[in-house]
Amino acid sequence: MEVATSTSLKFDVESVRKQFPILHQKVNGHDLVYFDNAATTQKPQVVIHALVDYYSGFNANIHRGIHTLAEKATKAFEDTRKTAQHFLNAQHTEEIIFVRGVTEGINLVASSYGRTFLKQGDEIIISGLEHHSNIVPWQMVCEEKGCRLQVIPITPSGEFDMVAFEKLVSPKTKIVAVNHASNSLGSINPIKEVIQKAHDVGAIVLIDGAQAAAHIEIDVQQLDCDFYCISGHKMYGPTGVGVLYGKKELLEKMPPYMGGGEMIKNVTFERTTYNELPYKFEAGTPNIADVVAFREAFAFINELGKAKIAAHEHTLLQYAAKELKALKCVRLIGTASEKVSVQSFIIDGIHPFDVGQMLDTRGVAVRTGHHCTQPLMESFGLEGTVRASFAVYNTKEEIDKLTEGVDRIIKFLK
Repeated sequence: MEVATSTSLKFDVESVRKQFPILHQKVNGHDLVYFDNAATTQKPQVVIHALVDYYSGFNANIHRGIHTLAEKATKAFEDTRKTAQHFLNAQHTEEIIFVRGVTEGINLVASSYGRTFLKQGDEIIISGLEHHSNIVPWQMVCEEKGCRLQVIPITPSGEFDMVAFEKLVSPKTKIVAVNHASNSLGSINPIKEVIQKAHDVGAIVLIDGAQAAAHIEIDVQQLDCDFYCISGHKMYGPTGVGVLYGKKELLEKMPPYMGGGEMIKNVTFERTTYNELPYKFEAGTPNIADVVAFREAFAFINELGKAKIAAHEHTLLQYAAKELKALKCVRLIGTASEKVSVQSFIIDGIHPFDVGQMLDTRGVAVRTGHHCTQPLMESFGLEGTVRASFAVYNTKEEIDKLTEGVDRIIKFLK
């Protein structure tokens, strides 16, 4: 990925930081340094205000009411659907399904499409970089339908072994499900090539975009993926909301994922007819407030611009990698040529959990453990790593605090 670095793409980090109330606090007597963005990003004031505004101004159930508050809530909810359509460049608004996040999006496809169209002997391909949420649902379907799960091997740098992938793909391949970017290593994967090769044998492709949506330009029509999932809380939006994009012709063939209100046209004790897209997959009262606020997260990213975001985060990633690598006993894990702003590392002889706890005493928040990618950690012969992940509001000065903290830990325990 070519990252723009011209001065025209620079932005005022301090003005960005002022939009995030949570960043301006002390943790254990130190200014907070928040490097756990791959787990969840912090929320700008506009998103927080949108939540308060909904609950204090027009809280009502949607789609079913004709009174003023219900109509205002419904419009705000559906405006977010249109915003998500434009953000992903989906062809139709009805291709945007609101879910709780990527996990539910993948489970919806595995349960609805997988259980309907897979048969014994079919194969599903995932990769060695996958989050548990893109492993377990496919294992469940394979066990139920008698299918085989195949895994794309990973190179020592943390990239897809595309030669091995080409050997795995066959007429038996019916689904390929891979992430756009790794949550553990940051590797940006060649999904365009994966999609083309999968389509060559008639397979459909699902892309886990949880770690990509806040960093990388996404055009589902240009990619030609069949499904794409994103989570709001990893892109400066609320928790408990996300989007499943699916091609209209596929969604129309799939049965509902859950039954209940809203996903129906008519119900009798003898028979039920289902609603049209997208409501067929949105049973019950949805997460209205968080969907409404999600629109402001899209707007926040759009206003900054993905190019500016990528340039800033790339600078942070390069700086962090250089500074950490220079420390004695530190080993970087995941050195792919193209990455989002995630840097995992270990300190030889020191458990990642201990590193995380000691950094926390200095106000530095990182993630430690297997990051819900146990098979990936096992392939590296590791129990886990320390993961520092960066966002638009992070600075080089904060990275200095991280590396100073790591250096102190090494000198203290070594």
